[in-house]
Amino acid sequence: QVQLVESGGGLVQAGGSLRLSCATSGRTFSTTAMGWFRQALGKEREFVAAISSSGIFTNYANSVKGRFTISRDNAKNTVYLQMNSLNPEDTAVYYCAARNSPVVRTRTYEYDYWGQGTQVTVSS
Repeated sequence: QVQLVESGGGLVQAGGSLRLSCATSGRTFSTTAMGWFRQALGKEREFVAAISSSGIFTNYANSVKGRFTISRDNAKNTVYLQMNSLNPEDTAVYYCAARNSPVVRTRTYEYDYWGQGTQVTVSS
């Protein structure tokens, strides 16, 4: 079993930045691909970013490319999402997810473990 705990969400003004963290336990983190997803009120959960187990390969949703950066620290068993130039459309609950595989994927069903989520609210 894998436990994921997100932190770093909050309220920020448009144009601001936030850094989300996801601490993991229960599985060899260095062999696990990680992803960030988000779910806005009344909408389906959507892919945001993913990173391979090595950290070499990343993938981003078009809506966040150039603004968000995913990274990981395998020594700390933690994955991060740096979010810059935030806008109100980024308001959502952000979820960290882990795969039983080192390979990056972008669909929710391809992830095996999920955190509880952290709220990000961007005011205009």
